[in-house]
Amino acid sequence: MALITYLTTIKFGFGEIAGIEADLSGLGVSKPLIVADKGVAAAGIVAAVQQHAAALKSAPVFLETPTNPTEEAVEAALALYRQHGCDGLVAIGGGSPIDLAKGVALLATHDGPLETYAAILGGIPKITAKVAPVIAIPTTSGTGSEVGRAALITLKDGRKLGFIAPHLIPRLALCDPELTMGMPAWLTAATGMDAVTHCIETYLSPRENPPAEAIALDGLKRAVAHIERAVKDGTDREARKEMMMAALQGGMTFQKGLGAVHALSHPLGGLKEVSLHHGTLNAVLLPAVLRFNAPSAEAKYAEIRRTLGLAPDADLAAWIAGLVARIGLPANLTEMGVPRSVVPAIAEAAVKDHSTASNPRPATAADYAAMLEASF
Repeated sequence: MALITYLTTIKFGFGEIAGIEADLSGLGVSKPLIVADKGVAAAGIVAAVQQHAAALKSAPVFLETPTNPTEEAVEAALALYRQHGCDGLVAIGGGSPIDLAKGVALLATHDGPLETYAAILGGIPKITAKVAPVIAIPTTSGTGSEVGRAALITLKDGRKLGFIAPHLIPRLALCDPELTMGMPAWLTAATGMDAVTHCIETYLSPRENPPAEAIALDGLKRAVAHIERAVKDGTDREARKEMMMAALQGGMTFQKGLGAVHALSHPLGGLKEVSLHHGTLNAVLLPAVLRFNAPSAEAKYAEIRRTLGLAPDADLAAWIAGLVARIGLPANLTEMGVPRSVVPAIAEAAVKDHSTASNPRPATAADYAAMLEASF
């Protein structure tokens, strides 16, 4: 049996944030907490959203979202939520504010500690429909968290774990490409490669879900056709719209599961000695993982080449590496400042990560170590 579920309410298009007052009312949210970060606020995006609803103008705002959301930040935002008697959340930003809001929505309605609900610790069935309503407003085009059932949060002991359940999917994804027009080129590139990676990894997952696979291929085609345009000219409205759709489609396919790229990027993102952007990590790791998985997914690799318009014998990993270079992202982990000394610990953590289960080729700690070494 294949379980196929789609998914949540999505409003997509330029100017969609103008209707958020009615959206809040429709969800029964009268006292929202806004979760964003300082960069989004400094860009004027929080204020731009607030002007469209009276409840948002008077809402408490949490801006202390780290690059990789932490348990400490979830608890701080939860305290603000409770202090103001909030009854829902509006998450504005990339994957970090959206994932943080999901953590708050969970703990606002479920007894802690947060670790109780981690997927690899048996937490999935413990997350119920009581989760507080979340409206997700993405300001980047990459993470897909606005329609994703997972939140990635680093616990106090340093473990970056996935919290996964259908009830964590935001009740509304409000996708307005206008909000991405000011993204800098490097962030456009990094988040865009996150979307590319999501589409590729979910397509390659061995779990059965043909609708998700069709969506993943369409998202991949849109992303590779428009990412270079969006990086070169951030005011290109068509490219911004297509990249936001590609990111949304990558998120819509998460239920197939990801793979070895994310099994590695999750623990790497939890490192305390260096702050690593998730999308950039995925871009750097993807070629080595594609080479590792190639023997186990030949037919799907052929379909990806056809989707990208490549020759039947094209080296897919090399093509991806070339794309990463053209959009100006780092070529390897060394350029990102990752010390080689972390390889054994990251490889062991990758084996335990929930994304390992849906990689098309089984991977051991030694395999993960080899993929990491190939990425330096």
